[in-house]
Amino acid sequence: MRVRILSEIVFAGIVLGWAAGALAQGPQIAFTWDDLPAHSALPANTTRVEIGKKILAAMKAGGLPPAYGFVNGVQLEHEPLSEPMLRDWRAAGFPLGNHAYTHMNLNQRSLEDWEADVLKNEPVLQKYAAGSDWHWMRYPYLAEGNTAEKSAGARKFLLAHGYKVADVTMSFGDYMYNEPYARCVAKNDAAGIAKLEESYLKVADAEVDHSRAVAKAVWGNDIPYVLLMHVGAMDAEMLPKLIELYKKRGFTFVTLQDAEKDPAYAADVDLSLPAPAWVRNAPVPPQPKPDFDVNAVCK
Repeated sequence: MRVRILSEIVFAGIVLGWAAGALAQGPQIAFTWDDLPAHSALPANTTRVEIGKKILAAMKAGGLPPAYGFVNGVQLEHEPLSEPMLRDWRAAGFPLGNHAYTHMNLNQRSLEDWEADVLKNEPVLQKYAAGSDWHWMRYPYLAEGNTAEKSAGARKFLLAHGYKVADVTMSFGDYMYNEPYARCVAKNDAAGIAKLEESYLKVADAEVDHSRAVAKAVWGNDIPYVLLMHVGAMDAEMLPKLIELYKKRGFTFVTLQDAEKDPAYAADVDLSLPAPAWVRNAPVPPQPKPDFDVNAVCK
């Protein structure tokens, strides 16, 4: 898995010219959202459509530019009532991208199966994202192939089909909070919800320092960070506070397209380039984690 935020893997080839990409105006961040139109457990008395509306409203209220939502078409089979979320996303001027039809893990399946899953998702994108650039790929599980041959094959396939890769350079594990949050809502456990909320923001804040440390170890300077988020119920509730956190940390907000104009993402937007090489045990701090078992809350 090639994830630039993880402490055990960093890019080995530091190009001297990349230092020119330093962000004199302060750090930038691009929000991106995975698993549209349905992610994780759904709390009582809410809907996927309401979750989507909250996310869109919070981003617009915070002054953020349109953010990509990466779609798993199979969710329209599992939860057909979630379908208006995709229409709302596009009506708000937000783009959609490909997250493979069934969220298939390339590391665990054959390249041929994964390619078929990506292609199966395209009619969904053609329907809901017509007239926009939906040829951005977010690898499910951020798994880009567990062998050099599979990774190279996936890149060749995506290049042939006109895709760019939506990389991830900041993530704080927001997905892990959504299921326990739904349990706490069901139990009306205010203390449990408060504990999750405090941890959510604490880990997000610590991840800012971690991601910036990785960027400076690899590239020598800040880059425009691409933030991985998920369309979960707790994410929707916490988004106004999360946006405020990033503002207090000095971030300005950009689109995925603008973030990935930075040379750090060259191999993601031009898949004809060699895939980045990686080395382990980089001199960066470990990625921050909650100081308790989030999955045990409200059980």
